[in-house]
Amino acid sequence: MSDFIKHECGIALIRLLKPLDFYLEKYGTALYGINKLHLLMEKQRNRGQDGAGIATIKLNSHPGTKIIHRKRCSSGNSIQTIFEEVYDNFNHLKKDKLRDAAWLKENTPFTGELLLGHLRYGTHGANSVKNVHPFIRKSNWIQRTLVIAGNFNLTNVDELFQELVELGQYPMEQTDTVTVLEKIGHFLDDEVQRLYTWHKPDGLTDLEINELIFDNLDVQRLLQRASKRFDGGYAMAGMIGHGDAFVMRDPNGIRPAFYYADDEVVVVTSERAPIQTALDVHFSKIQEIKPGHALIVKRNGQVSELPFTEPGERRSCSFERIYFSRGNDRDIYTERKQLGDQLTEAVLMAVEYDFERTVFSFVPNTAESAFFGLVKGIEKRLNDIKLQKIKELGDKPSDEDLQRVLALTPRVEKLVHKDAKLRTFIADDNSRGSMVTHGYDVTYGLVRNEEDTLVLLDDSIVRGTTLKESIIRIAARLRPKKILIVSSAPQIRYPDCYGIDMSKMKDFVAFRALVKLLEETKQSHLLEETYQRCKAQMNLPKEEIKNEVQSLYSHFSDEQISQKIAEIVTPKGIKAKVQVIYQTLDGLHSACPNHTGDWYFSGNYPTPGGNKVVNRAFINYMEGKDERAY
Repeated sequence: MSDFIKHECGIALIRLLKPLDFYLEKYGTALYGINKLHLLMEKQRNRGQDGAGIATIKLNSHPGTKIIHRKRCSSGNSIQTIFEEVYDNFNHLKKDKLRDAAWLKENTPFTGELLLGHLRYGTHGANSVKNVHPFIRKSNWIQRTLVIAGNFNLTNVDELFQELVELGQYPMEQTDTVTVLEKIGHFLDDEVQRLYTWHKPDGLTDLEINELIFDNLDVQRLLQRASKRFDGGYAMAGMIGHGDAFVMRDPNGIRPAFYYADDEVVVVTSERAPIQTALDVHFSKIQEIKPGHALIVKRNGQVSELPFTEPGERRSCSFERIYFSRGNDRDIYTERKQLGDQLTEAVLMAVEYDFERTVFSFVPNTAESAFFGLVKGIEKRLNDIKLQKIKELGDKPSDEDLQRVLALTPRVEKLVHKDAKLRTFIADDNSRGSMVTHGYDVTYGLVRNEEDTLVLLDDSIVRGTTLKESIIRIAARLRPKKILIVSSAPQIRYPDCYGIDMSKMKDFVAFRALVKLLEETKQSHLLEETYQRCKAQMNLPKEEIKNEVQSLYSHFSDEQISQKIAEIVTPKGIKAKVQVIYQTLDGLHSACPNHTGDWYFSGNYPTPGGNKVVNRAFINYMEGKDERAY
């Protein structure tokens, strides 16, 4: 993606089902759990580089000992920093201590059987360590102590916050993370108290009741009660001080969550491939947590996947497949290639099937898989063309004619290279703009001046800023006759409110193109009319709100908007003609049939809160407010 956007975070939860000495004996180290957590987080580092955090819980420890250890960091090198500090607890130990699992558990931190890691991309708020997960809700009663980390955004934090106030709480912050922590924590307290009240008349001591609470705490019921009014996309992981753990996934399956379980370990991550790598297991052994379900691991090691809410229509985020998740997952790699393949005919029509005067390339680095698919599609189509040309040569073609036909091949080159980010230390706009241009570089000498068409595939176009100020400007130095920008994703028209940092209408180049078209066709009054309809709905229950922005796009075809986008992203003074081609919605759904979450393209939000957010984003645009819409 040429435009950098922040997005979904990553989680990793591990529950060791055997004593630490089992792993020492079988794998040669009692640090098996922390080693695997480190690896799982490294393999998901694409999911968050604003910070990272880990927490561990030691099971069955004695009172007076610290059972929860946490470390968080908000630096750019957060994973490395955290684990260097964690391993410092062990690097000075002698070999006999490192091979004494019982001593390690009793005397060193981060040797718990329950481990939780989180990688953060902050979609809003300051990038400080206090915003980094995991969050802890402390209590002297370990069955009331809660640790939470997640990949989520809720659209109705204001409603949930008010619920807490009505329950008698006085939350110190109105953020989704704190609200979720306190909401689940409140019902955890309630469930614990319910069990205590139930068993107390039996004449049991409080310590005996504690053990019964440990065994019988109904995590499914707890999550059912806590999540009743959650509106958003989420994969939330939690650990309770006595040893229960859970990962809950939203009812539409917007945010991803995968798990693997055997008799030694339970692992949950945001992506499937990291589990394959870290545990060396086949992908068929890894399951996806079903929407509206929670994977629950009890203190005794019992594992179950149970519903906590009514599952809705599956609307898994398609951006996971296009861009966010790493491409080393087999299905994601295949889908990205298919996205590229499906653009073949549109691209060839745009270059008029002129293979000799067209150079195909891509914008690094995440568009590479889709580019492979595009090239395969072009090669397949070229084979059909070659076959037809050979038939046209007649019954006895000469070797020279055959060689000329067979020599036809697409000119595929790596022309665009992403350089290290240039830091500009001066405030002068012209100077800084000149430096930004050089965030990318090109391979010179492969494009024939004013003769060749240059095709550049990108996986998505959000703002168009980098495209205009860097990619097209630097590509134009190759002096092509035409630059064709191809997006393997459809036009991004609407804000996201489930985890991606795309919440302002003015940021979308597709929306800016829409506004220009309305101005040019003397239909700007439609903006004011839409604004009034949005304002009229703001006090309605979110379930009754409609997306009022969708109707604006109905006045123009996709091609008209693409053409206007091409004008917007063309820098002044560029001689080459610029054209932009986008993936279609049908093409997206064909390539990613199990991930139909397309609200940023279509405006069809999976939860009622989405319609409220898009209308609020449009109101902000009309009122000139540069702020988040939820």
